Amino acid sequence: MRKPPAYWNKAKIQLSKKDKIIKKLIKKYNSGYLISRNDIFFSLCKSIVGQQISVAAANSVFDRFKLLCKGNIRPKIVNKLTFINLKKCGLSRQKVRGIKELAQKFLDKSFKPSLIKKLSDEEAIQYLSKLRQIGRWSAEMILLFTFNRSNIWPIQDIGLLRAISNNYKKKYPPPSSFVQKLYKKLSPHCSVATWYLWRSIDNEPKAIQY
Repeated sequence: MRKPPAYWNKAKIQLSKKDKIIKKLIKKYNSGYLISRNDIFFSLCKSIVGQQISVAAANSVFDRFKLLCKGNIRPKIVNKLTFINLKKCGLSRQKVRGIKELAQKFLDKSFKPSLIKKLSDEEAIQYLSKLRQIGRWSAEMILLFTFNRSNIWPIQDIGLLRAISNNYKKKYPPPSSFVQKLYKKLSPHCSVATWYLWRSIDNEPKAIQY
């Protein structure tokens, strides 16, 4: 069984002292924690596949993509796939280009995943966002679920905003000033707070599928 991130238990204690709402959520959803697939290429492919479509549709398309890769989603395998076969999986032209370019960047080493560990959160977001089809939200999900960064606060995420509205009794979308105030209050453990806020509206956070 995979272990929680090293900071997880300490973060729960600190957050419980800082915020009574998060304390309540931690007590209610005490089992479970953030886990990582630890495979950035897989996660980036899944992020591209899932953009702007429902979770059910994204899972269906990704299953077909995985089948096309014979269960082995690796840059060399993806690079050999034809544009037509990728489109048959249900991918748009833009997504096919994004996935093909991603595979090529991994192969020619113009994208260096190892560099991300040396970058700050914001620097890493900017670096990931240079990839085709990867925006800020996708980059934040990668940092949260693949690299298990401890202080990610994805304010473009609808689920997080809804959870904040529900738990803190704010009109949706919650005021940006309040969201920023929460960020300052919950730092440097925003990733943990985000996970518990997601749990409050969905027992299995959708982004955990990364």
